[in-house]
Parts: sequence; C-alpha cells; structure tokens
Amino acid sequence: MDMHSSADFDQIVPRRGSGSIKWDRFPNLDPYWVADMDFMSPPCVLEALQARVSHGIMGYAQPHAGIIEAIDHYLQNRHQLIVEEKEIVHLGGLVPALSIAARAFGSPGDAVMTCTPIYPPFLSIHQDANMELISVPHILADGRWGFDWQAMEAAVTANTKIFLLSNPQNPLGRVFSQEEIEKLADFCLHHDMILVSDEIHCDLILDEEQTPHVCAASLPEQLQNRIITLLAPSKTYNIAGLGYAFAIIKDDSLRRKFCAARGHTLPEINCLAYYAAEAAYKDGDSWRQALLAYLRNNRDTLTSFIGKQMPGLITPDIEATYLAWIDCRSMNKENPAKFFEQEAGIYLSDGAFFGNPGHVRFNFGCPHSRVIEGLEKMAKVID
Repeated sequence: MDMHSSADFDQIVPRRGSGSIKWDRFPNLDPYWVADMDFMSPPCVLEALQARVSHGIMGYAQPHAGIIEAIDHYLQNRHQLIVEEKEIVHLGGLVPALSIAARAFGSPGDAVMTCTPIYPPFLSIHQDANMELISVPHILADGRWGFDWQAMEAAVTANTKIFLLSNPQNPLGRVFSQEEIEKLADFCLHHDMILVSDEIHCDLILDEEQTPHVCAASLPEQLQNRIITLLAPSKTYNIAGLGYAFAIIKDDSLRRKFCAARGHTLPEINCLAYYAAEAAYKDGDSWRQALLAYLRNNRDTLTSFIGKQMPGLITPDIEATYLAWIDCRSMNKENPAKFFEQEAGIYLSDGAFFGNPGHVRFNFGCPHSRVIEGLEKMAKVID
C-alpha cells in the first residue's frame, strides 16, 4: 500500500479531552453513538492539511482549481456523471442544506415528507421554515427495509413540497435500488415535490457489486428540475469536523432559489476544508477500499455476535455505513438506550430521536477490539 492509503485501523487513538462531541459530551460513558469514526483520516488528507497550514495565512477562502478538478474527477469516476461547475453549490455541511431547501421551496403551512427511522435532523428542519412534517414508517418486506408506497400515497397532501431521502439510509443501512429511486422520483413528480437526496454515506457501501449506489443526479434529465443531490467526503474520510459538503443542482431555476434562501445564515467554508476534500477525492480511494474491508469485518462480527449472544435483538442486513440499527423491543425496556447507559456504561444513539423508540444505533466505525468490547458490555447486562 502506498503512503496515500496506508492505515492502521486497529490503532487506538485516544480522543478523550480533544473536544470531541462523541467522547467528551458524556465523559463517564463508553461512546458508540454519534457518526464519526475513531480512525485517523487518510495520510493524504493529513499531508494536504499540513501543507496548507504551513503556508501560514488562514484568510477567507473560495473553491480553488484543485477542489473543482477533484470533484469533477470523483463524479465522473464514482458516479459516471459529467457536471458543469455552475451546477455545484459548495456548502459548510449537509444539515444546513436540508434547512435551506425547506426555506427555499416551502412556505409556512406547507409540509416536508420523509420516512422513518431517519437521521434526526430530517425530523426537525421543517421548523426552520414553519412547515409541517409528514413522516411515514419504512416497512420490512422479505427481510429488507423499503418504502411503504401505499402509506406514502395516503399521507401525502397537496401542500407537501419536499421529500427528504437518505440513501444509503441512515440508520437502516439500506442501499436503495435503481427501481426504488426511480419510483420515488416519479412519486415526487406526480405530487409536485422537490426531492432532496442526502447521499453522504454513498462511498461507504460494503458490497458495491451486490448493492450499487444510484445517485439522484444521474436520474433522467427531465426529473432534474426537482432534484437536489447532496454529497460530502466527511463521513467516508472522517473529516466531518472540517465542515465541507456540496450540492449538485442541475436546474438553473432550482439552483437560484436554493442559493437565494441561504441568505446570510451560513458561515464561510474554512480554508482547510477545501484542501482536505480535494486530497480525499483525489488520492484517498485506496485508503477507502482498505476502510471498507475493515468495516465489512466489523459488520460481520457485530451481526454474528448479536445473532448468537443477544437472543431477541435484531439488526437488519447492513449494506452501507458503519452504523447498526438494533431492534431491542424484545427486551421490554421503555428506553433501551437509557438501560444500556445505566447498566453497561455505554452510550448508544436512542431510536426515539430517529422516530423509532425501542431501538438503538451502534457505531462500529472503530477498532475491531472496541466493537467486541461494546457488544460484550451489552450482552452482559442483557443476561
């Protein structure tokens, strides 16, 4: 492996005391919650940051030629997409983009629609635009989570303006198929909705041949006047704290409305973020492949352990992400996350925040020894 890809994912990097939300918010608990990984970022990213810092001047930044070329290369090679530079909107994060979309395309009294369980901000951004929220549960069919088309048709209203999609799905770990994405786009077309597709985990698909990613920006041109595709290197390359993401908005009118709604609510993107993103997209793929192999092993360990050591707990097939959604309803605990916190001293994400009480989300983006450690603590208190 070259210097751009080498990584020791088994290495324990102490994070306590570094100002980490994950480790320092609840310092007395063992953290398996918020979605960042306990791995060092790729060497190519760290080298790029060090080079930028050594320049010594941290002034206001704009996208430089290198980041534009790196994104262009990434979109062509990863998604087979040719995108004009004007169609890319640089952002200081994906959650603000959800809020901007609500303010751009909804008015007070209109509705935002999404399917649960879902990444918690999806369930609250409607408030930024004084909109209503319509949430429809995903359904389990033939062992796989999917859309409940019948329930969605029954729930949608004439004033539902936006559909928020998470693909790959957080927390379910599903990679939606071409057929599902096309059907969802048709659903949005039929009901005159804007489809906002958050694809932040699309480079963390654990078996690309089995479950290839379908990028919303690759859907037919006639649908692109209602599609906003959101992408970022942050989850994949563990650089979330640098705050960089981008939107692909092919339609001029849609893009103008989106950009106008930004107003003065977003800070400038910091000068380091662009260089980290450039290095990740340009030189990080061999490191990414090594990461995926490591995460597959962690996923398999977790799935097997839960099946054998925690009877009654259920986790779906995890096709993407480093997040395991665990159904704990058989435990008959009002709040399983609180139970594991008090009895096992570990902090998991509470399913209630995702719209599904009785579940927890376990972050396995950490050294293998830590995955086992967390699972053993859970199993011990279930017994």
